[in-house]
Amino acid sequence: MLWIIAVVLIVLWLLGLLGNIGGNLVHVLLVIALIVI
Repeated sequence: MLWIIAVVLIVLWLLGLLGNIGGNLVHVLLVIALIVI
């Protein structure tokens, strides 16, 4: 379960870097997710 969440977060992070759309939001969500895990 955690592996699936990690993959989804990585994909969203990469999309944020490539598209520069909501990149900061993605980074914040990634940090929050890491803290929760």
